[in-house]
Amino acid sequence: MRDFFYNIVDAISGPLQKFNMTIPSIKWTDVIEILIIAMGFYYIMTLVRNSRAWTLFRGILVVIIFFLLAALFQMDTILWLGGKLVNVAMIALIVVFQQELRNALEHIGSRKLWRRIIPVGLTRGFEPSISDNTINEIVRACFEMGAVKTGALIVIQDDVGLNEYERTGIEVDATLTRQLLINIFEKNTPLHDGAVIVSGNRVTFATCYLPLSDNKEFPKEFGTRHRAALGISEKSDAFTIIVSEETGKVSYTRRGKITTDVTADELTAALKDLQNEDMKDIKKGGDPDGGEDKEPSV
Repeated sequence: MRDFFYNIVDAISGPLQKFNMTIPSIKWTDVIEILIIAMGFYYIMTLVRNSRAWTLFRGILVVIIFFLLAALFQMDTILWLGGKLVNVAMIALIVVFQQELRNALEHIGSRKLWRRIIPVGLTRGFEPSISDNTINEIVRACFEMGAVKTGALIVIQDDVGLNEYERTGIEVDATLTRQLLINIFEKNTPLHDGAVIVSGNRVTFATCYLPLSDNKEFPKEFGTRHRAALGISEKSDAFTIIVSEETGKVSYTRRGKITTDVTADELTAALKDLQNEDMKDIKKGGDPDGGEDKEPSV
């Protein structure tokens, strides 16, 4: 630890003490390496900047600067203590940033990222998550339930699997229809409590329990359904719809953000964006036949 910070200080102060510096030779592999490292740092900064870990990350930068100053002024005792704590600090960082690390790994392994890399001919099997008919059925069901103030929580799976939350519910595995959703969330029925998980055009599980968001800025007027919807959007890329039992208003969450009191047209447009994302990724790779994309089968 001490030698590490001393090496950094020598690298910074050395050129200031020498005026006859020689420029080292740079190979093309060095340029590629620098670009890869820069892209990695940019991705990490973007990931952390959009999360609650940003404050912690700034604290870590302050600690690093403190140790650099300690190395500059040769404070050996402080550097010795830092060296003893570095192993514990690395484990602590993994624990503190576990959600951000998980999100990064899930993004690297996501189908959407690989569709940008793999030729379009190899991604023909990928289809939009939901069909037009399913969107219409969901929107009609939500606003019919809202009209009579029937609470509902519908989670539409996108790219990240929701197996750990499906295990908390009851398997349904039925084609999604307006009548099915209304019957599930009807008060005093066995399946009305908890969330429904939708995969593709099917209702796969009901009565599922979702993680609650601990966002300190979450509006106090919203209840457990809204907090659970925000929580699942922070831990996955799922699209979640909430029907308030108190007001009958319809809201939705995605990517850690909540949009409240939407109209039927606004909800339809948001679901259409979700539907079109997969097709947009495929189109970026180009169509080898030069024709229009075929309508996906449902």
